[in-house]
Amino acid sequence: MASAPTAEPMAPLSDAGYGGEPANARQRSGRRRRQIPVGLTIGSVILVFLGLVAVLAPAIARRDPLEQNIAQRLQAPTRENPLGTDRLGRDLLARLLYGARVSLVTGGLVVVIAVAVGLILGVISGYYGGYIDFGIQRTVDVVMAFPGILLAIGIMAFIGQGLANLVVAISIVNIPRVIRVARGGVLQARQMEFVEAARALGASDRVLMFRHIVPTILAPIIVQATFTLVYSIRTESTLNFLGLGVPAPDPSWGGLLDEGKSYIQTAPWLIGAPAGAIALAILSLNLLGDGLRDYLDPRQSGRATMSTL
Repeated sequence: MASAPTAEPMAPLSDAGYGGEPANARQRSGRRRRQIPVGLTIGSVILVFLGLVAVLAPAIARRDPLEQNIAQRLQAPTRENPLGTDRLGRDLLARLLYGARVSLVTGGLVVVIAVAVGLILGVISGYYGGYIDFGIQRTVDVVMAFPGILLAIGIMAFIGQGLANLVVAISIVNIPRVIRVARGGVLQARQMEFVEAARALGASDRVLMFRHIVPTILAPIIVQATFTLVYSIRTESTLNFLGLGVPAPDPSWGGLLDEGKSYIQTAPWLIGAPAGAIALAILSLNLLGDGLRDYLDPRQSGRATMSTL
């Protein structure tokens, strides 16, 4: 009598998914896609360092940035004055540290104003379209038709010097860029299914714009904010160099460049220190912006790069 066929032992369950790719491989691939870019890390560290230097300027600086000592004028770097002194004997290190406050505060305020105003106008323009979109975009075209630095110079020449006026002038230059980025994101997001579903359920325009659409466009807005900070610091330094920013004797990086340009051969440290600070700040923000773009943009997630940790 033939024996009944015995069931073959079950093979151990594989961790392969329906697509044939092992689950752990998929997890490793996902982790690779979400790794933090090196530029984002380096840029963040440098920016935090500059922020701490600005906040702790009174504790780090050995002298008052406005204290004059004519007997020590144009003194080369020493232990007492690590970066030397200027034409009035003022400690360059103290003035550089306090100047960081002007650049970072100006840049931060410009980012807040430009992102807030630009995001609101960009969302309204992209969502409603029609005459509203036409009017906002033609205004943006007019503002962007002027080179940014020339427009900022013209505004400062009209409204006068001062930190508040400096913030207003640079904000006007940067708002159109944020409007363009926000509008482009809204034009794509308003056609998405979840927006159409919310509209079918009776959601108001305000709810659709700021609860459903805005969260989907935050990634490019955040990236644009970092580059706005770059433009702000660069423009602020240029305006102060031209004597249109913070009035003397208050220190600023651009103002230090203006004061030192006449002594570039006899006292090069007066140019080197503020120029190096400006370059370091702009480099850190460019690295931060590029890193955020690579990290937040889903189109970058599948690309193999050598710039990730």
